[in-house]
Amino acid sequence: QVQLVESGGGLVQAGDSLRVSCTASDRTFSTYIMGWFRQAPGKEREFAARITPSGGRTYYADSVKGRFTISRDNAKNTVYLQMNSLKPEDTAVYYCAAGRIISTDARSYDYWGQGTQVTVSS
Repeated sequence: QVQLVESGGGLVQAGDSLRVSCTASDRTFSTYIMGWFRQAPGKEREFAARITPSGGRTYYADSVKGRFTISRDNAKNTVYLQMNSLKPEDTAVYYCAAGRIISTDARSYDYWGQGTQVTVSS
């Protein structure tokens, strides 16, 4: 059982940057594909970014491509999401997830964090 804990959310202004982190409790972290998803009020959870276990390959949703960067530090059991040029429409609860399948589908991920709120004011 992998426990994931997100941190780093907050309230920022449009155009600002923010980095959210997700730390895993288990050293098997380095064997998992890690994803970041987000859920805005009244909307379904949507894929944002994913990274392979070694960190060698990343993939982004079109809505965040060029603005967000996913990375990981396996020595620290931590995955990051650097968010630049934030927009009000980026406002959501951000969740990290761990899985064994390369996918943008939330159902493919086995473990989830509790989420961290990111609010972008205009």
